[in-house]
Amino acid sequence: MTGSYSLPRESRRVSEDNAMGWWRPDDAPGNTEILLSAIDTPLLMVSRNGALALYPESAGSWCEENGDSLPVLGRIPAVNPASLGDASFCDDHGLRYPYVSGAMANGIGSVAIAVAMARAGMLGFFGAAGLTPKAVARAIEDIRAQAGDAPFGVNLIHAPNETSWEEEMVDLLLDKKVHLAEASAYLRLTLPVVRYRVKGIHQDHLGRITAPNHIVAKVSRTEVAQQFMSPPPEKLLAQLVSQGEITAEQAELARHIPMAQDITAEADSGGHTDNRPAIALLPTLCALRDRLVDQYNYRMPIRVGLAGGIATPASAAAAFAMGAAYILLGSVHQSCRESGSSDLVRAMLAEAGQADIAMAPAADMFEMGVNLQVLKRGTMFPMRAAKLYEYYRNYPHLEAIPLADRQQLEKTVFRTTLDDVWNQTKRFFAERDPRQIQRAESDPKHKMALVFRWYLGKSSHWANSGDPGRKIDYQVWCGPAMGAFNEWVKGSFLQGPENRAVTTVAQNILYGACVLARVNFARAFSFPVSAEMTRIAPIEPHALKEFFR
Repeated sequence: MTGSYSLPRESRRVSEDNAMGWWRPDDAPGNTEILLSAIDTPLLMVSRNGALALYPESAGSWCEENGDSLPVLGRIPAVNPASLGDASFCDDHGLRYPYVSGAMANGIGSVAIAVAMARAGMLGFFGAAGLTPKAVARAIEDIRAQAGDAPFGVNLIHAPNETSWEEEMVDLLLDKKVHLAEASAYLRLTLPVVRYRVKGIHQDHLGRITAPNHIVAKVSRTEVAQQFMSPPPEKLLAQLVSQGEITAEQAELARHIPMAQDITAEADSGGHTDNRPAIALLPTLCALRDRLVDQYNYRMPIRVGLAGGIATPASAAAAFAMGAAYILLGSVHQSCRESGSSDLVRAMLAEAGQADIAMAPAADMFEMGVNLQVLKRGTMFPMRAAKLYEYYRNYPHLEAIPLADRQQLEKTVFRTTLDDVWNQTKRFFAERDPRQIQRAESDPKHKMALVFRWYLGKSSHWANSGDPGRKIDYQVWCGPAMGAFNEWVKGSFLQGPENRAVTTVAQNILYGACVLARVNFARAFSFPVSAEMTRIAPIEPHALKEFFR
């Protein structure tokens, strides 16, 4: 394909009368696809013999109008991956690129992912949810041993049924001096998350308020977003002062900062999700941000990134075009070889389509009726988990379940007796949270919930460990982005999960977003854009090096 197209005579948007200057080329126009793909090369769109043509700006010289000069009708700038999103996000967190790997629970957002992201100038969150504080502490040490001082973060998930875990995690993050946490699944602010945010707050030598600990809050509801965009609640600040966690002076400083400076708009994602459409959610949260920044007169910016449904150059380009400060991916990274999942799960994910997902009860919020999004292709987990919640809703205790149904559950779902499951559950909570056992012994409904949560919790561990005998029960958190990614990489080297490295995936998505940004510049100048220009196939890692130095 050449770099020259006929200019319609009736075109009113592009005219030589609107020339921004005159330019003399050294040679004939080049291949348009190649020119647009060379994202670090500024291009000029000129009128040449009645047609539009693209040239590298360096392949000629600006000049006065004369017989051999061409009118310049537009300029397509270089678009570097580092220039996408909000520059302050990268500056504040020590990143080169506005790309984040989300904290997939049970260590699926692994040490290896956090290290790979850190080394590539991106941000990775370790998936601490579901793990013991000891396991998280080891992971933090491993990440630092491999990544040095490069930035990373750790997940802090809201655990309404296990408040002690949230408290212990905040103690750990403060003790290990982890200054970046991804707050997820919060319905309301809690004392531990506020304590993490305001601990150590002070004024620097210029009088600026400085909070050492930063939160990236993943939200899908405006009422939750508003809590994180607002200063910490007065009631919780007063409680921290009374406990001696902060001083009265620090509480006063905390009234002038938002709980989270970075808000991730979580659209139709894997795991906990409200299935929000990204195209509606992101602008809504950006508008809310603008109102609250004005209301509280913050001196620091609040940034809004986007997660959920991002899996291709087109979706990444759309996110940045809508004003996302950064993008966050999860489902796609779970299919990469560095994830903490198993090869069996990676293979299942690599075959998933956009419709191969379903909603199922969440283990951590089972009693509340909260659902999460999971893979349904190749597993019966969504159906079986939904059946367990139906029993929980319809019966007051385990003994009320009809005998035939109970026997069926023991045979097909639990593959052991409910009594054995309860004994295993008691041993688990005896170490993790003995209060759960005490409550279950006086509340048979809670006992039933804990027994059913045994299956919900085990199903994700069976998936992560790749237990072949339990494949039918795998719980794999996954959103429709997975299917979009698989369709994009079909027939390329990234089709097989064994070739999916998180940095290769990330760089391809960012590079493709840059190409599409240039394509859209061309469209804005009425340059005819063919379908071939928007088809950006994955590129081998060695060919991407020049754009990610």
